[in-house]
Amino acid sequence: MLSSVERAAATRKTLAKYRTLPFDWSKRATCIHLARYHLRNMGHRPPAIPDFRSALGAKRALEKTGFADMAALLDSLLPSIAPASAWVGDLAVLEGGEGFDSIVIHAGGKWLGYHMDDLGGLKPLVVTEIKGAWRA
Repeated sequence: MLSSVERAAATRKTLAKYRTLPFDWSKRATCIHLARYHLRNMGHRPPAIPDFRSALGAKRALEKTGFADMAALLDSLLPSIAPASAWVGDLAVLEGGEGFDSIVIHAGGKWLGYHMDDLGGLKPLVVTEIKGAWRA
């Protein structure tokens, strides 16, 4: 397990790449790509992401994995935690758009992720309901 200093450094590396990277299905700039990149920075070896370039393609790719949703996929990779006990670098799932949940990263008192109203990069989110959280 990474120290708090290492977790913060790995999270900063992820945020440096995605902070201004616009959400784009066709360019592989989605929350699942964000999560995979972040997990690799945190020392995990997540499986490859099937190639998809649209919301429909992403739905098909998720179905092929055999998981019902993003939470089930994360359950297969990481230990579940109570959202209130999240550390810097942990992941959570929020209700998202286009029939998908959204994966976000804990960044010390706030959750960062793509927001449907401004897909120009990661934003601090006002979180009212977390569907699940995982120790990264």
